[in-house]
Amino acid sequence: MSIAALLKALGGLLDAASIPYMVVGSVASTVYSEPRTTFDLDLVIAPTRETLDALLGTMPERFYVDPDTARDALRSRSMFNVIDQDTGWKADLIVRKTRPFSLEEFERRRRGTIDGIETFVASAEDTVISKLEWAKLGASSRQIDDVRKLLAMQPAIDRSYIERWIAELELAAQWAEANR
Repeated sequence: MSIAALLKALGGLLDAASIPYMVVGSVASTVYSEPRTTFDLDLVIAPTRETLDALLGTMPERFYVDPDTARDALRSRSMFNVIDQDTGWKADLIVRKTRPFSLEEFERRRRGTIDGIETFVASAEDTVISKLEWAKLGASSRQIDDVRKLLAMQPAIDRSYIERWIAELELAAQWAEANR
C-alpha cells in the first residue's frame, strides 16, 4: 500500500462517517511543490462525537486505532494515529482546532489530486503557514526547506494572506528564514 492507497481508504471511511477532512503537511506540500519522502499521512479532521464514533465503529480490523485515544483527541483538540497493520503506514488524524487560523484554514481547503486520488487539500498559503508553525515548534530545517521550495514553485502565492497570519501567529523569524 502506498500513501495514495492509504489516503483513498481513509478518505472513504471519513466520507462514509460524514467527517470533513483535508490533507496537510508534507503530502499536501507535494501538490504545490516537489515531492519528498514522508512516512505518514497527516489529515485535519472536523468530527463531532457522533461522527467520530461512526468512524471508529466502521474501521476495518486491518487499521489499528485506539478508540479512547481518538475520543480524548476530540475532547482536547489534539491528534490520534491510525496504523495500517498490513503495511505499517501511519496516518495522523489531527482534530481541527477552534482558533481563528485553524477555522479559516479549513474553510479555504481545496479540491486537489494526490497520486490520482481526488481529495481535499490545505491551500498553498495555509500549507506554508502550517509548515512555519511546525518549524517553530520543532526547529526543523526540513519544514523551512519545504516552504522555500513551495514559494519558488508558486510565484503567484498570496503573500499578503500569509503575512497577516505570520504576524498573528508570531512566525516572523521562520518566515524570514524561509525567504533567505
